[in-house]
Amino acid sequence: MQKLFIDYTPRDTVILEGEEARHIAKSLRMRVGDMLTVTDGGGKDYGCQIQAIDRDTVTLAVCYQQACNSEPTCAVTIYQGVPKSQKMEDIIQKCVELGVTRIVPTLTKRSISRPDPKQAGKKNQRYQKIALEAAQQSGRGIVPQIEQQITLKQAISTDKSKKKIVFYEGGGCSLKDIVSPTDTAVSVYIGPEGGFDPDEVEALESAGAVVATLGPRILRTQTAPVAALTAIMLLTDNM
Repeated sequence: MQKLFIDYTPRDTVILEGEEARHIAKSLRMRVGDMLTVTDGGGKDYGCQIQAIDRDTVTLAVCYQQACNSEPTCAVTIYQGVPKSQKMEDIIQKCVELGVTRIVPTLTKRSISRPDPKQAGKKNQRYQKIALEAAQQSGRGIVPQIEQQITLKQAISTDKSKKKIVFYEGGGCSLKDIVSPTDTAVSVYIGPEGGFDPDEVEALESAGAVVATLGPRILRTQTAPVAALTAIMLLTDNM
């Protein structure tokens, strides 16, 4: 069933306007009487029936509410080394679909793309829109937050997760020896195209991170977070 996010808790009626209304009427070609789900982003889904469709407005009647069952039991934050080109957009889309909670674009020593704060701010608006669209498409109960770009040093100093994992092409532990179904929060560090500098890996280890491997093959920066997140979801019984 189609799912849309709203920024308030509905009661008996939901009014959708603008782009969302046009998306339902024109792109999805939904009609009066069709059912869809709206979510308040706080863990509740509301089953709704379309009552009326006007030019730029869709009116929904709330039929029932229930707890959202699509959110994983383990909150995963990905600190992603800032990549070149449009790779971050692909990373966001796929990781949101798989169940990520937060993605933090992170500048490292080997980051080739180094947008200034103004450029990064503009990109962040685009990134959050991609996250919203992916969350709606995949039936998520929340819209994962795409944070503003920070440095790796800032990431290390502000990351309070008890379980931190850094993936490094130099080898490390197997994920199955690190992650278990009892984990409720995990931070994951992924390097950019050139990987992490050894000094950065040492800094992460000093902060309590465990060095892990995704196997004997070296994965691209846009492939590694998808592979890591998939494995974590499986090992925490969320797949």
